[in-house]
Amino acid sequence: MSTSEVRDDLMGLEALAASVARALKRIRALETDLEAIRARNSEVEDLLQRMTTGEESPARMVEQLRALQTQNGDIRERLEKGLAVTDRLLARVRYLEEHG
Repeated sequence: MSTSEVRDDLMGLEALAASVARALKRIRALETDLEAIRARNSEVEDLLQRMTTGEESPARMVEQLRALQTQNGDIRERLEKGLAVTDRLLARVRYLEEHG
């Protein structure tokens, strides 16, 4: 193997490592977003329970529910965008693996 081939392989590995690091970082961010969605879901469930037992006023509950729905929509949008980015990064990793 020539010096230039070794250098090219090292550059390919470095690019692959950087792509994997970016993909992992994005996956961690998506996991954090998912945890936030689950927490908000739990809040909604708690709120519904309080309403059915009469502990919470329906008007206040509707206000909180709307706020949570807006937040969940924002998080879902970020998750969709993040998944698209992750898919692109993984495609790059696969390409580098196949052509590296």
